Amino acid sequence: MKTKIDTLSIVIPAYNEERTIHLILNKIRDVVLLENIKKEIIIVNDYSSDDTAGAITSYRKANPELNIEYVAHEKNKGKGAALHTGIAKASGDYLIIQDADLEYDPEEYNDLLKPVINGFADVVYGSRFAGSNPHRILFYWHSIGNRFLTRLSNMFTNLNLSDMETCYKLFKSETIKSIKLKEHRFGFEPEVTAKISRIPNIRIYEVGISYYGRTYEEGKKIGWKDGFRAIYCILKYNIFQRK
Repeated sequence: MKTKIDTLSIVIPAYNEERTIHLILNKIRDVVLLENIKKEIIIVNDYSSDDTAGAITSYRKANPELNIEYVAHEKNKGKGAALHTGIAKASGDYLIIQDADLEYDPEEYNDLLKPVINGFADVVYGSRFAGSNPHRILFYWHSIGNRFLTRLSNMFTNLNLSDMETCYKLFKSETIKSIKLKEHRFGFEPEVTAKISRIPNIRIYEVGISYYGRTYEEGKKIGWKDGFRAIYCILKYNIFQRK
């Protein structure tokens, strides 16, 4: 039985993305979603030190037909905190997370939506390590680290994900809103995965996606300290704080 989706909420945490925010918004604007699904765009500016705010304001004025809600944090709180804000604001039936850079392609929203629309999935992860889509060749140790974190997470959640750390995660809005999320920075991924996995009868799917990774010179923000935090969060939310 097919699932009817009226609106997809697209939550974008943004920090110092003045140079790229308009480009990712153009891609979101241009993608045509399956089944005439409407788009709600929620941008959370996490107290950027550049003119991300100005870039967003200019874009909204130039594209008044787009349903864009803008929220600005009064201090820098972290990506996870920005996602908490965006999730709380979302009014769509389903919700997807979109980084403000150009590492992930909104054209692939439909790939994540298909298992939901066809009545199979409640949650869909977009895997950078599955499928035959293009992947930029970058940091070897990052890829090893991502695979290690995914495997460690899988050991506790009993899932067989190939990319727990992916940005592209599609949730039923009422499901993600029902979860009490605590991590304010890059611990969001292992926390939400741990808590989603414990929902009775949840149907989690994974589809292959493209990945156009950035170098640190191009604006990549995650580092080795975030990897250690992810390990801590995997243990914390799967063993010590399961609620």
